[in-house]
Amino acid sequence: MAYAFQIKSLEAYHKEYNRSVSDPDAFWDKIANEFVWHQKWNQVSKINMEEGQCEWFLGGQLNITENCLDRHLNSQANHIALIWEPNQPFDGIRTYTYAQLHRAVCETAQMLRDLGVQKGDRVCIYMGMIPELTISMLACARVGAIHSIIFGGFSAQSITDRLQDAQASYIITCDGANRGAKQLNLKNIVDEAVSELSFIQKIIVLKHTACEVSMKPNRDVWWHDCMNTVDPVLALNTPACTMDAEDPLFILYTSGSTGKPKGVVHSCGGYMVYTTYTFVNVFQYQSGQIHFCTADIGWITGHSYIVYGPLCAGATTLMFEGIPTWPDAGRFWDVVEKHRVNILYTAPTAIRSLMAFGLSPIESKDLSSLQVLGTVGEPINEEAWDWYFEHIGKGRCPIVDTWWQTETGGIMISNLAGVTPHIASFATVPLPGVRPVLLTDQGQEINTPHVNGQLCIKGSWPSMIRTTYGDHERCKNTYFVQYPGYYYTGDGAFFDEQGFFRISGRIDDVLKISGHRIGTAEVENAINMHDEIVESAVVGYPHEIKGQAIYAFVVHEQAFKDPDKVRSEINNLLSESIGPIAKADKIQFVPGLPKTRSGKIMRRILRKIAEGETHQLGDITTLLDPTVVEQIIEGRLNK
Repeated sequence: MAYAFQIKSLEAYHKEYNRSVSDPDAFWDKIANEFVWHQKWNQVSKINMEEGQCEWFLGGQLNITENCLDRHLNSQANHIALIWEPNQPFDGIRTYTYAQLHRAVCETAQMLRDLGVQKGDRVCIYMGMIPELTISMLACARVGAIHSIIFGGFSAQSITDRLQDAQASYIITCDGANRGAKQLNLKNIVDEAVSELSFIQKIIVLKHTACEVSMKPNRDVWWHDCMNTVDPVLALNTPACTMDAEDPLFILYTSGSTGKPKGVVHSCGGYMVYTTYTFVNVFQYQSGQIHFCTADIGWITGHSYIVYGPLCAGATTLMFEGIPTWPDAGRFWDVVEKHRVNILYTAPTAIRSLMAFGLSPIESKDLSSLQVLGTVGEPINEEAWDWYFEHIGKGRCPIVDTWWQTETGGIMISNLAGVTPHIASFATVPLPGVRPVLLTDQGQEINTPHVNGQLCIKGSWPSMIRTTYGDHERCKNTYFVQYPGYYYTGDGAFFDEQGFFRISGRIDDVLKISGHRIGTAEVENAINMHDEIVESAVVGYPHEIKGQAIYAFVVHEQAFKDPDKVRSEINNLLSESIGPIAKADKIQFVPGLPKTRSGKIMRRILRKIAEGETHQLGDITTLLDPTVVEQIIEGRLNK
């Protein structure tokens, strides 16, 4: 499949970028015409940034699944659309051609119709990383239902909160899910989550692990039983639901500063156009390549760059049920070798984790198929970038360091693989149509290189958050009131003399020491340079002279006899790398860091511990290992 909008040279990037900012409507109008629409739009965009309101392709009608599936049937029906690599390396791999995936989605969509699911209904999907997860979300989109996928490791209370917020009356789940050596009973968790909810109509249960579950009559139904009653001819001949471009496609919950999750809403038309455009350009996707994004589909990365972006582009996308360190630390490299993966898109957390195992898990693996590497989720430190580049890409694969958010829908700042320069730890350039600016606390634009500021986006883009479900005021107050006319990202950044952006982390993770702004990522990168340090996280805590001082939580490789010596060495590194202002006042050695199941360090919790407010940590049961928090509290310095 050829991509008319693919940028193939640095000169073309600058030309397209300039065109996109001088006349955004004309730019996006041309790109949107590459997709299949039931009815063309009558207005490209309608934007009111002060109110946090944007609409794209007004009056346009479509169904995103026709762009993911139907439009490829004439040219590449037998081309592989989806590869599933199971948790157990020796279990059966499953592949779906575009024709097979289309049939599976149509039949699942018919199952949903038969069960009463209608356009606008919210359907919660709580499953492991299996093909039916992809099929379910596409089936929801095909019938016009709004899917809300919840990561398969969340607790019952987390599910209850999300179900109540979305008023999702249908749930699709599995009996159980595999995750490394563990098996989770998802149905039991769902039962607990809905025990006091009266609005649940149906729970559809897929048999995956054959673990024992209870089924409530009239509410709970087996997937296979429902599918046995589906008329396949009717399923294939029932048209996809016509959706307005601005109709909601999905709700995805993300953490908020108040602790209550925000239901980020994305629409059908703009999200489709932007995710496909960025997938093709950032990764420089070529027809026939195998794209392996290691994310869970429960997160935005999985939505955009395992499912919707790749499938709309007619790509081959690989989804992975397992974890990178099981049954051993060579699992990712086994998958790359087995499937001849060309594009690998993963998180810095995974890279740093695998670095700790040394080079032996890599040495026997054939990684020669790799052509593009990518990182996502957090700023990547130089040491991890260099390791990834040298040992995984063998010095020949460009690394795309992508910055974006759940709220942005797709990649906003990133080099384009092999087209624009890549620089260790720099996200580099904005995608066409994206106008990033750095602002001072007072809202003035920063035009000086190497000055950290608040990263904001001027104007709108097609996949910008539409609202927070059921509470637009929250959306407006979170993203649009701080600096009128801009989208507020909550991240800090600076740019160099060439205008390349480097993300320094969350604004609330930017330390202000004696009036100087210091990014937590910068401090952590310096600490991690110490030979004996595995990982670190730093936060600020109140200091009567400096305003804020640095508290570092440091994971050490092994037990050691002289912690004060290591503390001194760390501060020497900080002084040498950043300056004396960056020395940490407190350095606590900890067994691990509080992380979400996706690997994100919860600095909010560490900040509360540093401040001594250990009674205000909120719900920690959804963390990867809640016991780590107790151990950190026990070892807190200067209680």
